[in-house]
Amino acid sequence: MEKEDLKLTSAEIGTLWGEYVNGTAVDIVNKYMLSIIEDEKIKLLFEDAIMIFDKQKSQIRQFIENEGFPVPVGFTESDLNKGTKRLFSDIFCLHYLHIMTLHGLLGHSTSLSSSVRKDLRHFYDSCTNDGMSMYHRTTELLLEKGHFQRDPYFYPEENPEFVSGQQFIDGFLGDKRPLASTEIIALSLNLKKKIMEKSLSIGFSQVTQSKEVRKFLESTQNASDQQIQSLSKILKGDKLPVPMSWESEVTASQDSPFSDKLMLYHIGFLLQSAQSYHGAGLAAAMRIDLVTTYEKIILKNLMITKEWFNLMTKNKWLEQPPLAPNRKDLAKGKEN
Repeated sequence: MEKEDLKLTSAEIGTLWGEYVNGTAVDIVNKYMLSIIEDEKIKLLFEDAIMIFDKQKSQIRQFIENEGFPVPVGFTESDLNKGTKRLFSDIFCLHYLHIMTLHGLLGHSTSLSSSVRKDLRHFYDSCTNDGMSMYHRTTELLLEKGHFQRDPYFYPEENPEFVSGQQFIDGFLGDKRPLASTEIIALSLNLKKKIMEKSLSIGFSQVTQSKEVRKFLESTQNASDQQIQSLSKILKGDKLPVPMSWESEVTASQDSPFSDKLMLYHIGFLLQSAQSYHGAGLAAAMRIDLVTTYEKIILKNLMITKEWFNLMTKNKWLEQPPLAPNRKDLAKGKEN
């Protein structure tokens, strides 16, 4: 069957919708960061990131329009306040692009796994290839500038080992076994994402115009800080290094470069994305204290996300994704 004979499924429309809205939010932040960056090498990466998304945005619009669905509003130049003071350092901007590239790669792979139509699969292949290229480039530049935070090193054992008893999962009382490398992967990644979330919350809370949004952002800061401390404590317990904070890379500016809508949405996007990383960490955890820590973080984030949803809907800032037909309402229309 030719691709034009296949209508896009609900999953395919849903992923395109999400890619568009999330992509436009990050694109506006990238455009602001490009306007303040002084380092030419970092600036070049942002120029390319904006150009790449502009191409992807046009393709997503075409997919959606061809199916007869309305293109989401997402975020536009109206959400960007041009000419405002610097809120972030150049290095923070580079870290931001690196972390958002990782989020993008996860999003593209998830979208690809939900896609059947050939042209859509090829589109997500190209998105993934662009993302992988940007990941390599941001990593190389962070390494060059001495700002890439590498994960802890291990020393090799002489022979393979097998789990031999209940003590492998114990973690509250008595001696705890050292962390497994598979557990450290998730701890390190979750910490880096949580550090970015906290730093953005700090910057956004300084510049938001809404008292309600500021209060929410301050609460996310506190929750992020508590979660960073909980995860860091586990690494420190094994005398392992903890990723450094980026809070000092946020300036003291109170001049808002973004709309309150964009800033609140962005934090919500990070909170929801983080749940998949926390879930992966929970799935990889084989020590009881680590399992309990992830469970507490996931539960807390669900509560914060509910607050976020209420605030977004109260301000009419949350765009509704395509819905399934309401069969009950359709049937009522036939009663007359």
